[in-house]
Amino acid sequence: MALDPTRVTPAEAGFSMPAEWTPHAATWLAWPQKESDFPGKLDAVRWAMADFIARLSRGERVRLLTGAARAEQQARLYLARAGAALHRVDFIRCPVDRGWMRDCGPVFVTRPAGAPRRAIVDLHFNGWAKYPDWRKDHRVPAMAAARLRLPRFDARWNGRPLVCEGGGIEVNGAGTLLSTEECYLDPKTQVRNPGFTRRDYEAAWGAWLGARNVFWLGRGIAGDDTHGHIDDLCRFTGPRTLVLVKEDNPRDANYRPLAENWERIAGLRLEDGSKPEVAPLPMPAPVVFGGQRLPASYANFYIANHAVFVPTFNDPNDRVALGILGELFRGRPVIGIHALDLVWGLGTLHCLSQQEPRA
Repeated sequence: MALDPTRVTPAEAGFSMPAEWTPHAATWLAWPQKESDFPGKLDAVRWAMADFIARLSRGERVRLLTGAARAEQQARLYLARAGAALHRVDFIRCPVDRGWMRDCGPVFVTRPAGAPRRAIVDLHFNGWAKYPDWRKDHRVPAMAAARLRLPRFDARWNGRPLVCEGGGIEVNGAGTLLSTEECYLDPKTQVRNPGFTRRDYEAAWGAWLGARNVFWLGRGIAGDDTHGHIDDLCRFTGPRTLVLVKEDNPRDANYRPLAENWERIAGLRLEDGSKPEVAPLPMPAPVVFGGQRLPASYANFYIANHAVFVPTFNDPNDRVALGILGELFRGRPVIGIHALDLVWGLGTLHCLSQQEPRA
C-alpha cells in the first residue's frame, strides 16, 4: 500500500529521525549571498564555505542551493579554486532568504522496512520567530521532497503548523531527543508556537520525529540569536555518549547558565532508562566583533561520512576541544575548520548544514 503522508504521522508509519552519524547520501548547504548576514565579511565567508565544501566533497555528495545562475557561476569558481570535487556537488537553483540549512532545510526521517525508506518532515521554518525574511527558506523542504521524489509530511499540532528548527533539537537515533526550555518554552521571546506546552512539544516530536524520550536543558549560550539552540550547547557523539559545553570562568556570561545545565544533565536517562556518559567540552574565550558577543562554540561540529568537522576560533581551547572529540569519534578523523569569519553570521558548521541519510 502506498504511503499517504496526509493520513498518518511519520511515527505511525514507522519513521524516526536518525542520528547524524548514520551514513549520508549527501549534505545540504546554501551558498552565502546576503551581505547583511555577514557585513564586511561576505567574501571571507565564501572562502570559508568553499573550504568546508571541498573537505566535505571528499567523502560525500553536496547539494548546494545557489539561487540564480550568476550565484552558481560564482560558487563554481570558488569551489574549483578550493579544490572541491565538483562532480560530487549538485548545484540547485533554489532561491533562499538566508539559507541556514540546519533550520530551514529538509529534516529527514527513515524507517527499517517498507517503501519508501526515507521521507521529509516539513517543520515550518519562520525565521526563528524573529526575522521577516523567511518565506523563500520556508519552501526548501517542499523543493527537496519534489527533487528527491520523497513523501513530505506536513508537521502540525493542535490544528496549526508545528514550527521547529533542526538546530533546536538533538537526537541519538534511538528515541531520545534533547532541547532547551529557552528556545521553545519561553512565553515572551521568539515564541515559535504560541500557547504550546511542554507536553505539546513532547507529543509533537514523538509523532513527527519518532522521539519517545525528551529531555530539557535550560538556557543556551551567550550571543545566540536563535534564543537557545541546543546545537551550540549539547550534542550526542554516540547513542549513549554526549558532550555538554562548560565555562570555567565565573565572570563569563555563560558561567551560570552552563553550570545549571550541568546540574540538570545528571538527571538525563536514555530511552532504555540508562544513564549516558557525558563529557565536558570547553568554551573558547569570548569572540567579540563590532562590539557584539558572537555564539562561538565547539559544540557546533558537523558529523560527515568520513570526518567530524569542528569550528575553531584561534583559541588555546581549540586543541583541547579537538582532542576530546577525537577520543569520542574513534572511527572518524576530527578536523578543525577556522570559523572566526563564519560565526559573524551567528552560526558555524552545524548551523550551515543538514544531513540527508541514505535509504
